[in-house]
Amino acid sequence: MTVIRDELLRLLGPAVDALGYELYDLEFSRGRAHGMLRIYIDHPEGIDLDACETVSRRVSALLDVEDPVPGEYTLEVSSPGLDRRLTQPAHFDRFAGQRVNVRLRRLVDGRRKLVGSLAGRDGEMVRLVLDEGGEQLVAIEDIDVARLVPEL
Repeated sequence: MTVIRDELLRLLGPAVDALGYELYDLEFSRGRAHGMLRIYIDHPEGIDLDACETVSRRVSALLDVEDPVPGEYTLEVSSPGLDRRLTQPAHFDRFAGQRVNVRLRRLVDGRRKLVGSLAGRDGEMVRLVLDEGGEQLVAIEDIDVARLVPEL
């Protein structure tokens, strides 16, 4: 699945950038008869329905021409939201200082769930200041899901 994901990021990133938005992330899942391609876009001023519609039209046309995804699928374009996932090294840099919930792929120091503030990144390692005290270094590859904790 990562090959398709990487190909989609390479193909769609420039098209989304050309419209003035950031291709924040994407998810592709295959169903038995039907797949789902979900694209998350971002912009410093936020994302509204018109932005999603504009990007959807451009991306849909590009996907029709390039046809990188076999079979039928539904295309969905949306904002990453306030509780956005952090999936790329640049995301961990961008949101340094913010609170996150992290679920790990495996036990690290006897724990699988961490809550705290992002204190930065050292190469492929993320540094967290844990809510209960102390710091934890975690390899990005060991992170299953990292999400921002919205501050309302």
